[in-house]
This record gives sequence, structure tokens and C-alpha cells, in this order.
Amino acid sequence: MNTKTLSNRALSIIDQYLHFKVAEAECSVPYFNNKTVRARAALRSTIGKGSPQEIFEEIKGILVKSHVNESLITSDLLKKTLTDNNIGIDCSAFTYYVLNSECEDLKKGHLDKHIHFINCHGLIGKMRCALRPIENCDVATFADDINSKIILIKEIQPGDIITMLGGPDNSDRDHVLVIHQVEYQNFIPTKIHYSHSVAYPEDGIYGTGIKQGIIEIIKPEASIAEQSWTENGKSNQENRIFLRAQKSKTELRRLHFFNSK
Repeated sequence: MNTKTLSNRALSIIDQYLHFKVAEAECSVPYFNNKTVRARAALRSTIGKGSPQEIFEEIKGILVKSHVNESLITSDLLKKTLTDNNIGIDCSAFTYYVLNSECEDLKKGHLDKHIHFINCHGLIGKMRCALRPIENCDVATFADDINSKIILIKEIQPGDIITMLGGPDNSDRDHVLVIHQVEYQNFIPTKIHYSHSVAYPEDGIYGTGIKQGIIEIIKPEASIAEQSWTENGKSNQENRIFLRAQKSKTELRRLHFFNSK
């Protein structure tokens, strides 16, 4: 059996969100969706689009203003402070930063040079996307054929994504998972490891954030949604993201910049 992973550079980005640290305190960066708050032209860290460094600088500033000694902050207080101040990351921005690091590691420059921003039209729209690419790269952009292609399970590799668009009544927000590791047996994928930023109802106010799971390939010729999914110790019908995959337009995709990897 052999294993492939994203580059150390990209894995480091995942780790910085999953194990966000301030002094001795550590927590997962919370999930945040700007559609709920409807903030515009704000700091990326306060609209769900901040890099780990931007989030770190913002929380440090808040601690200083609140006269909190960062050396005394606990992990629970760190998570609460992030959440209460609307500092977090949404699923598409998390995917963007991870894949941007992978793109840079492959010597292909920044990811925005390889993305067609489908929601930006006209001169003003193009300027907006050029200045704020992360804010304008949503799940639908990743899932558009102009930016990615559908692939078979047998072709899967780290850096591929799983996109979930809509639902039965379109009440669910679009979602995306990034694949950071793939296990193979005789060159055939057997397990897929993914990361994503998400909020489940059972998470409550302070339990949201970066989560990881494993998809075991039990039907190699079937779709990704027909495999065995495990996250947080829950599998398939008990696994909320698996259930979401069943009711959405769920696709296994690869961004075009990977074609010449």
C-alpha cells in the first residue's frame, strides 16, 4: 500500500486552520458564512475569507483591545473569542487557500491566475475579482466546467475536490471538500482523506470549524456519493456530510491547473 498527499506547504495551511494557535491555546478556526451577516468590503478575516495569518493578526488585536494577556488564554476562550467576533473561514475560502499553496508549490504561481471568475462581469466586475479573488471564488466557481473537470474515482489524487451544489429545495448552501491524502493498493485508490470547513446543527455555537473525514472506496466504478463515508466516528446514514452528498449534485472534480502536474 502507498499513500500520496498534498505538498507540505498545502498541508501546513490545513494544519494552521485545524490547529490554530495563540500562545498555548489551540482550536479549530470556526466556520463562518458571510451570507448570514451580509458584511461587504470588510476585512477578509471578518467575512469568512481570512488566511491563517490574517486571522491571527485580527485575534491578537482583539485580545490587546480587551486587555487579555494572550499567555493566559485557554483553548475554549480562544474558540469563543473567534466565534463571538465573527472570525472564521468558509468552505470555499478554506479550499482556495489550500489549493493556492499547492499551486505555488508546483511553481504555477497564484491560483487566481488559473481561475475564471464566473460571477464577475464587465470592467468593474473584473477589477473587483482582480483585487479580491478569494471573496469572489465560491463553490459554483470551483465546480464550473471552465475551471475544473469531472474525474473518475480511479483517477483521484490529492488536490482534487468534491463539490456539492444545491439540494432538493435549494435550501442548502453549496459546499466543497478538498482531498489532502489518498491511499492506494496496487495503484488503485482505497481510501480518500478530505478536509473542509463546516457547521453542523449539533455543533452548537462553538463547535464549528475545520473537520476531516475518510471515504473508503467500496464500489470503484460507482460515484463518490456511493462510497463509505466516515467523519467524527459516524459513518454513512449517521454521517451528516454523507447524507448531504446524497441529496446534492455531488461531483468529484479536478481543477485544470493540475492537468500538467
